[in-house]
Amino acid sequence: MEGEQKISVLMSVYKNDIAANVKTAIESIIFQTIRPEQVVVVVDGPVPQETMDTLRELEQTYKEVEIYPLEENVGLGNALKEGMTHCRNEIVARMDSDDIAVKDRFEKQLACFQNDPELSIVGSNIAEFIGDKDNVVSVRDVPATHEAICEYLKKRCPFNHMTVMFKKSEVEKAGGYLHWFYNEDSYLWARMYLAGCKFANIEENLVYARINEATFQRRGGKKYYKSERDLFKFMLDNKIITKSEYRKSCFIRYVIQVLMPNSVRKFVFLKMMRKKPQLKIEEKKIENNSD
Repeated sequence: MEGEQKISVLMSVYKNDIAANVKTAIESIIFQTIRPEQVVVVVDGPVPQETMDTLRELEQTYKEVEIYPLEENVGLGNALKEGMTHCRNEIVARMDSDDIAVKDRFEKQLACFQNDPELSIVGSNIAEFIGDKDNVVSVRDVPATHEAICEYLKKRCPFNHMTVMFKKSEVEKAGGYLHWFYNEDSYLWARMYLAGCKFANIEENLVYARINEATFQRRGGKKYYKSERDLFKFMLDNKIITKSEYRKSCFIRYVIQVLMPNSVRKFVFLKMMRKKPQLKIEEKKIENNSD
């Protein structure tokens, strides 16, 4: 496993990202208990000068950081596809540009691969916060075992994308990252399912995920609904789900994403599709030690 201990981190930054948040996100994965060997940051099209200056400063400060600018915005799926070509290690960890990783995230995920050589990908739960990471407003739990994840995949996204660590070869055998409006991750999980990959999640909050009002706006509208409807059609065509499961999922999403106003959608997500924050003592210790 010595070769696999080397980790590449895959990130994408675009014009709406805030420079200070990007810096915090990158430093949270640099200063892990197991430090990554490489941090690939794809700049998805033009970004504000402050953001690019921050990225170049990080590149000069930390030998792990590598910046790859794209001339135009191509979307997250295509940006990650480009980034994968620069990842030189078999173990790749995803990270979003405005989130904060718990200090021993990589250590715990690597242990999963050491304990199960057949494992393809492992994610975790997330603690969602607004403004400051101490202001955790919700927790998104995901199923832990392969069997539970495969069943959950038929209804909802079974991974928190910003938490996953995977074997590059396993993602590539499923076709790699591809463009799919706001659902490039779910599209990848479905193809990995079809490719016979093995899934797992750690039942801990290993990433603090930043949310705001725009989080819920992005999850609504006819374009977002069509994206999810087409994704479920893909799963139907590939016999992952049945016709009744397809119709049920489409109906629920039409109500939430098209008929509901943003304020009601926010209530549904925070109160009905998330858990109240109850950070474990161990997580609070880690949080305090990382300050």
